[in-house]
Amino acid sequence: MNTPLFRADLHIHSRYSRATSTRLTPRNLAAWAAVKGLHVVGTGDITHARWRDSLRETLEWDEASGLYRLRNPRGFLDELPEFAHLERSVPPPLFMLQGEISSIYKRGGKVRRVHNLVYFPTLEAAEAFATRLGGIGNLESDGRPIVGLDSHDLLEMVLETAPGAFVVPAHIWTPWYSLFGSKSGFDSMQECFGDLTHEIFALETGLSSDPDMNRMWSALDAYRLVSNSDAHSGENLGREATLFSGTPSYLGIYNSLKYPETAGEGCSFLGTLEFFPEEGKYHLDGHRACNVVLEPEESRKRGGICPVCGKPLTLGVLYRVQELADRPAPIHQPGNTFASLVPLPELLGEILGVGAKSKKVGALYAKALHKFGSELDILQTIPTSELEKFHPALGESLHRMRSGQVTRKGGYDGEYGVVRVFSPQEQQSIRHGSLFASARPLFPHQE
Repeated sequence: MNTPLFRADLHIHSRYSRATSTRLTPRNLAAWAAVKGLHVVGTGDITHARWRDSLRETLEWDEASGLYRLRNPRGFLDELPEFAHLERSVPPPLFMLQGEISSIYKRGGKVRRVHNLVYFPTLEAAEAFATRLGGIGNLESDGRPIVGLDSHDLLEMVLETAPGAFVVPAHIWTPWYSLFGSKSGFDSMQECFGDLTHEIFALETGLSSDPDMNRMWSALDAYRLVSNSDAHSGENLGREATLFSGTPSYLGIYNSLKYPETAGEGCSFLGTLEFFPEEGKYHLDGHRACNVVLEPEESRKRGGICPVCGKPLTLGVLYRVQELADRPAPIHQPGNTFASLVPLPELLGEILGVGAKSKKVGALYAKALHKFGSELDILQTIPTSELEKFHPALGESLHRMRSGQVTRKGGYDGEYGVVRVFSPQEQQSIRHGSLFASARPLFPHQE
């Protein structure tokens, strides 16, 4: 019998974080997680008192898994009426208590800005942690609080809170707010976490890098590389995720990350689902205001200075990885794999020649999910032969995406990159019905 696989997205936010959707409630998150194909989802913002109140009202502890579940799951997909018909085929997810802390402090004569993810086994432990952290900074102004607490001391506080509580450095290469970021980061784990470095066992790679890039640096060999969406809305859940086999549980996830040589609690870490890193907002170097985007080699030639305004460039993730890398090619750990995906709405937008958030895409997205199940099932596992029956252009787009046959325009300085599976000429032919002549109309009633 095959061991079941489950997908986890363990870095998200609530409506109490800045620049997030006001619709984010626990039931809304559960609905979107099911639509996306996630089995475990982070709660986000666990240090915010009103969000914890919402979680306490809506969720209950699941003794079998040590995670949390909806107290009343019936009708949870009514949050998204266009997908309510899926409820019989997609179960509600389990929740893992999670938050993100923005630490801004001075170390080694330099201001450090590091984001860390914190995880707790129970709401009581999260409450105890928030009480201590609240004595250092204001936790109510933002679901992702800013505190003047050294990353080492934050880690120590988490470890003292409860057995099984742990820290994962977030999006470790992002220029402005991360462990290794070009603007305020460190050059080694030891420099950041000191005598507690051994208590870090997993690192979040972020949207602008993938395992191939991270495995160019031997200093990261001892760490599990995880991926999450950092979603600020339900629609962005699952754009990156971490894969496990076995039965979802808090201890299973914890042990499979900390002790990968053993399959702890019936759960094993398998790898990740990734953005193509070029699509991330900080992959390349540049200045958005000056419309300047450069590859690292060109940035180095220019001394990191913008050719338009003469100010320092925002040096991106690829630059920083190359700066610390000590290998000519990545070396991966046996058994850990990753797959690079393009969000389904983006693929449908290419086919239809409209934006990924358009009504046309929304209608076709719902139709595809009605036939095949969740978004990640479509992107990852549904055979392309089945997708071609739905529409040949979709089947071909998934074939190209899965085999890496895409064109990439790198993001920079906060500007998302662009990944395409069809050329402009092919997109035009699709819309005129000449590229896939046998295709049925996508919207027959509009013909």
